[in-house]
Amino acid sequence: MTGRLLRMGLALAMSASLLTAPGFAAAQSQPPPPPNQDQQQNQNPPGTAPGQPGKYEPAVAPGVEQTKLPQDLPPAASSAETEAARNLKATFTHDFSKPPSPFPDITAPYRQIKIDPLVLTNSPRIQQLIKDGKLLLSLEDAITLAIENNLGINIARYTPWEAETDVLRAKSGQQFFGVPTIGSSPDFANIPSITFDPILTANFNLADATIPVNNPFISGTGTSGILELEQHSAQANVSYVEGFHTGTQVTVAWNNTRSSSNTLENLFNPAISSNITITVQQQLLNGFGTLPNTRFIAEAKNERQAADQYFAQQVITTITAVATAYWEYVYDRENVKVEEAALATSTKLYNDNKRQLEIGTMAPLDVLTAESEVATDRQNLILAQTTQLQQQTVLMNDITKQLMDPTLINVEIIPTTTLSNPADVNIAALPEAVKEALSSRPDVKQAEALLKNSGIQVKTAHDALLPVLTLFGQYESQGLGGDETTTTSTPTAFVADLNAPLLTANGTPVLIGPGNQPVYAGTPSAFNTVSTTTPGGLGDALSSVFQNKFPTYAIGLNLTLPIRNRAAQADSARAILLDRSAQVQYLQLQNTVALNVRNAQIALQQDRAQVDAAIKAGELAKQTLEAEQKKYQLGASTSYNVILRSRDLTTAQGNELRARINLVEAFINYDQALGRTLSTNRITVADASHGNVFHTPNIPGAFENVRLFGNGDHGYKGN
Repeated sequence: MTGRLLRMGLALAMSASLLTAPGFAAAQSQPPPPPNQDQQQNQNPPGTAPGQPGKYEPAVAPGVEQTKLPQDLPPAASSAETEAARNLKATFTHDFSKPPSPFPDITAPYRQIKIDPLVLTNSPRIQQLIKDGKLLLSLEDAITLAIENNLGINIARYTPWEAETDVLRAKSGQQFFGVPTIGSSPDFANIPSITFDPILTANFNLADATIPVNNPFISGTGTSGILELEQHSAQANVSYVEGFHTGTQVTVAWNNTRSSSNTLENLFNPAISSNITITVQQQLLNGFGTLPNTRFIAEAKNERQAADQYFAQQVITTITAVATAYWEYVYDRENVKVEEAALATSTKLYNDNKRQLEIGTMAPLDVLTAESEVATDRQNLILAQTTQLQQQTVLMNDITKQLMDPTLINVEIIPTTTLSNPADVNIAALPEAVKEALSSRPDVKQAEALLKNSGIQVKTAHDALLPVLTLFGQYESQGLGGDETTTTSTPTAFVADLNAPLLTANGTPVLIGPGNQPVYAGTPSAFNTVSTTTPGGLGDALSSVFQNKFPTYAIGLNLTLPIRNRAAQADSARAILLDRSAQVQYLQLQNTVALNVRNAQIALQQDRAQVDAAIKAGELAKQTLEAEQKKYQLGASTSYNVILRSRDLTTAQGNELRARINLVEAFINYDQALGRTLSTNRITVADASHGNVFHTPNIPGAFENVRLFGNGDHGYKGN
């Protein structure tokens, strides 16, 4: 309150200096600094009713822990990288919820907030990873490039910034627009509006009028015989209005008028009048208290938290998609190798059979069978190669801003993170896993933040049911000054008034002279007139104002009572219904989270078992093929049987590869279901919001550079 009064005094002092300075007719006012936004922000901690800590509890379903975003983990970076990170954060961490400071530049609030230019080119990191036309890409690099370049993340990055502008707008007392992507709730309550941004209004005008005189007494010209009344006026007025979180509004107005005319009846000509009026209004029913008046601030801050969680969720979704695309690309490349090995085996068998046919030890049907297998394997290889190219395009699109960058069109992605031996699956109990997911997942936290806004709407709509009762008090002090003209008339001649004889004490006329003539009273017939002008001005008027010579005091109540009040009743009911619906949706989200966690756990167990079964099946298929090859060499089998066993091995190796990839993706999906994706990969929301990562993500599991199929033996060995 003290700070606001000081600002009001400063504004009045500035206006006074302008009005009293030389060249008063051209004076212009300067706006006061905006209110202390940090002070307003500190008055309303998130999660409580603004100004009433502990009196408002958000409608959050029980059993949910309120947690903050994961803290930034210290990056394993060099000192140079750390310094670069500091410089980058200083550039990209502008808080749009805070206005530009008016000091020392008082014009800052009237200029656009500086926003960094849009960057639509790929980050330099991708060029650093290209060697000899090949993009050597690890899973860590893929995630890093996605954070820097992925367009989905770039679009979601604007959501928290848009929410910050809503906080800034709400701090002024106005309703914020809301961010459509996170589902902002509308405002129903009809609360008397109050602006928290002080408004300084100044106006100056000049008027010059000539008025014809029809009745001199009504026109104020008296008996001076003026037929044309000339009036000149100049006004300079300043007013200051500011609202407070309690529903109080203070208005201070300073009005000044200078007027002159050609009439001789005015005491002051020119005359200067000045008055200062202070009006205080306080809402007593509808609009009373901090919650109804600061609901926009509280809701905008909750929306800002929801926007952070929305952005974090988009980052998690993108990281999961990129990691999945990376491993799908690994699968496609390994599958090409499997098909190449199968083609090499069938080709070798065909060549051996062809040689035996030439020397007469092989039937033509066996050669045709081997040749048919070569054609089938070649077709499968082409399909695997085209699938690899398609998946490479998908992965490239996920990690770049410009997919058609000329430097990337003919670049082949070489994944450098290979599959490791299958790890043991340690799955927590379902209740503990669900509890972790509910406390960590951004979508749950986003729903909690928006659920708080529903509770605020219910409370505010309830207050809006009350009539509007405004208590006001007003004080006004007036002053008048100017050039005062004093006229002194001295009689120089007299004439007898025959209607006014002098009488004695007995009531008889006073007689004098020889003829006892009566004596009459004299009436002046000639005058000596002297006019004296005493100069005056604004100082005299202000002296009267500040000495409180002509005060006016007023106090009263204004009541607005809507009959039947149907609109407010409907708004209150709708707010309650929306709050109930939001609570049900929140419970539905909890069930969905539990279902996701359970499905992720089942997928882990299933995929781990499939990997073991696929490995065993691959070993058996390899042994069966080797046995069939030995029988074929001894003449106890046919080339057709060898082809069948080779196909079985190819299928088994493909199944093993698919099972291993599925297991890796199951771990990725399990982290997403529990909300661990960011912490597991050591990615912070700050990194994602900056669009730069200064440390290497720590991907779970030390992926060893091992061959997928042991020593790489595949298929028919031949003679």
